[in-house]
Amino acid sequence: MSGLPLHDLPLFLAAGLLLNLTPGPDMLFVAGSSAAHGRHAGVMASLGVGAGCLVHTLLAAVGLSALLATSAVAFEVVKWAGAAYLVWIGIGMLYRRQAAAETAVDVAPQRVFWQGALTNTLNPKVALFFLAFLPQFIVPDAPGQALAFLALGALFNVGGTAVNIVVALLAGSARERLADTPVAGRLGAWLRRAVGALFIGLGAKLALGSR
Repeated sequence: MSGLPLHDLPLFLAAGLLLNLTPGPDMLFVAGSSAAHGRHAGVMASLGVGAGCLVHTLLAAVGLSALLATSAVAFEVVKWAGAAYLVWIGIGMLYRRQAAAETAVDVAPQRVFWQGALTNTLNPKVALFFLAFLPQFIVPDAPGQALAFLALGALFNVGGTAVNIVVALLAGSARERLADTPVAGRLGAWLRRAVGALFIGLGAKLALGSR
């Protein structure tokens, strides 16, 4: 990080770790994917969420996130797109056929990856968070601010992805322990429905919430 206009890097790392440990939609999506489809799916969901954070980092670095902060129209468009996508995922999880839920469900890794990426990318509040949080640790009016944005975003993203992977592994391990029990199929179906309902609720909250 030498040469970049950064300050209070240890404080940034500590704050970033605490923020990444705070449960939110991304962590719930990872846990739900892992519990419903296995650890591999959970890890792919974690990497997808990380890809979404990378998009927000790049947007913040080039200043496009400022558009969401200043343009009500742009914010509303992204907000409603993200809310619709969350509701769509939730409805799909609620109404997936019961027979599929009671077997060892395999999903295409790229599907879970892109779901995680879009869930994160289409949340404008994540973009505003990056725009508000990262500049607090960048020296104002100094050259190299775009690179500083990228460096801080990468550090935050690595920490968040690591936390989500741990969550995916824990949720997947819990799923495996229950795999041979008589209630495993029913429990998996109810968990899938619960996560689906949660995502519908998150979509509604995003759509109806203010900045």
